[in-house]
Amino acid sequence: MSARSETADPGKVSDDFVTIVEVGPRDGLQNERQIIPLEVKLSLIHRLNRTGLKVIELTGFVHPLWVPQLADAEKFMQGFKRQEDIRYPVLVPNLIGLERALSVGADEIAVFTAASEPFNQKNINCSIDESIARFKPVLDAAKSRGMRVRGYVSCALGCPFQGSVPVADVVQVATRLADIGCDEISLGDTIGVGTPLHAKRMLAAVSSEIEIQRLAVHFHNTYGQALANILACLELGVRTVDASVGGLGGCPYAPGASGNVPSEDVVYMLRGMGLETGIDLEALVDAGRFISDALGRTNASSVGRAFKSDKKLGSKHGYQIG
Repeated sequence: MSARSETADPGKVSDDFVTIVEVGPRDGLQNERQIIPLEVKLSLIHRLNRTGLKVIELTGFVHPLWVPQLADAEKFMQGFKRQEDIRYPVLVPNLIGLERALSVGADEIAVFTAASEPFNQKNINCSIDESIARFKPVLDAAKSRGMRVRGYVSCALGCPFQGSVPVADVVQVATRLADIGCDEISLGDTIGVGTPLHAKRMLAAVSSEIEIQRLAVHFHNTYGQALANILACLELGVRTVDASVGGLGGCPYAPGASGNVPSEDVVYMLRGMGLETGIDLEALVDAGRFISDALGRTNASSVGRAFKSDKKLGSKHGYQIG
């Protein structure tokens, strides 16, 4: 079966609508050194539920020795309040992780690998080939239950261990994930080194093999290029963007990588472009402010900081905030 044989996601309602995949609760918080109380995580989800987001990645069922922050995954899943109009994917590394996720009612999952061999070895202790082989029974079991599956490709624009990553390697890994049944492939600049032309060339190469409707972009903001990279990829037709409220994130296996692109900043930019997200920016800013305060840090979102100083700042310049 070729990567192009799958149908497009019916959730993509028009070219003017961009789906924001909120990854803060999992990808954003997993790198925090301090163990965040369960009630704080649940309060964050409660706030995100009120924003109009349609996809919120909740947690990950990985071994707690590798990611201690996610050791409460089962309790978290049992404690949060599900809304029927929101999808809640969870990350699973293998069949054991899938079984744990299923035991607490997960109905959508994500798997992760990289386009870089050394990063894969550092991140999940196996080669790219071994990771794909590990995912195959996970996908088979998930698909037999009618579950939607997302695949992550890390280091799509660079690796902290090998440096540049050939575009051909990104295409190959993304295509293999699509061929084993991933409904959506998220292409990630894990260390935030990419620039717009690089991002556009990478996406163009992958979309020559996989429908653009099945692709998402996931940019970290280490060098301040994330919004520009998203804009470049929007021009090619991508309409699913990963982002993290308050700019939470990083990567425990990517030295020097800073957080994901802030969800608030992405939504503000898209509003200014006339693209719809269905998101209440004021509510999103509230969620970003809450988690930043809970972690005792400055909000990494430029929009969040500006909004705090002047709630009407965006609307004064012609952009509706609420």
